Amino acid sequence: MASTPAGGKRAGDPEARVLAHPDEIADPLNLYIYHPLARRLARLLRPTGISPNAVSAFSGLTVVAATFCYVGLSPPLSVLLGFALHLSWHVIDGADGALARLTGRASPMGELVDGVADYVSHIFLYTVMAAILLAPWLGLWAYLVVALSGASRIAQSSHSESQRRTYVWRVYGIPWLKQAQASGDELFEPQGLVARISVACARLYIGLASATNPHSSELDEAFVRSAGDESEAARLRRLYLSSSRGSLVYQRLLGANPRTILLGMSMALGSPIWFFIVEITLLNILLALSIAQQRRCNRIVVSRLVAADPSGHGS
Repeated sequence: MASTPAGGKRAGDPEARVLAHPDEIADPLNLYIYHPLARRLARLLRPTGISPNAVSAFSGLTVVAATFCYVGLSPPLSVLLGFALHLSWHVIDGADGALARLTGRASPMGELVDGVADYVSHIFLYTVMAAILLAPWLGLWAYLVVALSGASRIAQSSHSESQRRTYVWRVYGIPWLKQAQASGDELFEPQGLVARISVACARLYIGLASATNPHSSELDEAFVRSAGDESEAARLRRLYLSSSRGSLVYQRLLGANPRTILLGMSMALGSPIWFFIVEITLLNILLALSIAQQRRCNRIVVSRLVAADPSGHGS
């Protein structure tokens, strides 16, 4: 590889595959607190034999526990314990992937289980807050507000997380669900009702990720074609890196960390309504700006590929 991103590891480096969280895409909380603690927790769990999927499930239960603290206790204890548990979710949520990589059990199925645990637990949090904290004074409007906020979270989180996974795949060669689907992985040939529902969710997630990342398919095809040609792969990575720096800022802002802090602040002010309003308005504006920024970045790379290959095989 001709170049390595600042703070990251080279593509194919075993340490990079264990970490899978390059420094250049991590915000300060992840870089200095969550990821180091998650790796430490993963190392502690490794001798126990506990599965990464079990850790994923436990991370979801942590969000459920945070929900009960937020709605079932009196302030300030409700805010302090709810916020502390929600913060700990970030560590446990990172530990499942770190444990999977440490034990060689990383797989598309594990990624799917992790995603389902995250989304289901936060749907629970949003629904309970609507029913207990908002409905008594907003009535049915509470459920509309929370439904809009939840849909916004799904779109924003899908965009942010899929952008991060796409970056890690293109720069470090670590595939994610989208590559599993493209390769015809057996994960996408489900047997049984639960498996079919899970795969349907995975397909929806991948479709939403592609919809909020315009011209991504052209670049993915170019990266697939470059396999085995290190000079071409290095050229593609250079083009991609040079155009994607601005997009990383939006991915951090749309990630889970700011949301947890915003919710904690909103609860400290006495109601989650402020959090839901910010998620519906400000964060959706950031999502639109991020999609526009990513469209520009992808078009730049695609146009340069076409310019370098007039026959059109590079686009």
